[in-house]
Amino acid sequence: MSNTETAAIMQRVRHEFRSRHVQLLAREQISPGFIRLTVGGPELQGFVSAGFDDHTKLILPQAGLDKPNLPQMVDGRPHIEGERPDMRDYTPINHDAARNTLQLEFAEHGTGPAVEWARSAPLGQWLGLAGPRGSLVIEADLDWHVLLGDESAMPAIERRLAELPAGSRAIVRVQAQPADQRAWRSAAALDLQWVTSLTDAADDLQLPEGDGFVWAAGESRVMADLRKRILAKPGANPKRMRIAAYWKQGETAFHEDLGANS
Repeated sequence: MSNTETAAIMQRVRHEFRSRHVQLLAREQISPGFIRLTVGGPELQGFVSAGFDDHTKLILPQAGLDKPNLPQMVDGRPHIEGERPDMRDYTPINHDAARNTLQLEFAEHGTGPAVEWARSAPLGQWLGLAGPRGSLVIEADLDWHVLLGDESAMPAIERRLAELPAGSRAIVRVQAQPADQRAWRSAAALDLQWVTSLTDAADDLQLPEGDGFVWAAGESRVMADLRKRILAKPGANPKRMRIAAYWKQGETAFHEDLGANS
């Protein structure tokens, strides 16, 4: 594949750094293991998220403050005055530019300040959002898309399925608790399986012919192993893959790209 062909499929887009104060507007328990929050406000005007697996940084209020201190660019790097707040990365979904709202999902299978806040914060409470600072835009009008992930990848997968056009094919394998499985729909022809092992799912996967892309996200060690397994398959191309570690067992606030196009 030529560099021109690769560039046409994946485009990295940089965004001007922005941090915003928004308010918690609504909370929905969409399944036993997931909370979906709606946040918004006037400062969300101009929010841009061009990639389905973008991340915006949620900034929780510091103790004693009504609104969290927001990061500002200092010498080309984000800097926060005073006590560093708790911050976590989340995939923005269902952005409504007309209403200046977007939604974030929180998996309840664990503990931590962000999840505790998502469960209990009163409606109207202020929080901060920063970014996304950039997006990897992957062409949607391809013959096929393979989407693999654990529960942490579900918001990005849901967003991608909503974007894919008719005439494309989506092959989706997700490892999640049975009670958290969802009846996703897509304009693309959808082959969705809920699995107990992403490793087994990757081993069983056959990459279709034609132009396609493989995307996967989940726990770091699982994703590193999954990437090797997929690259060993006939038709696999590292320039048409994005494998990301959204979390790592035993660590917090972890995110790593395991070779988007290398």
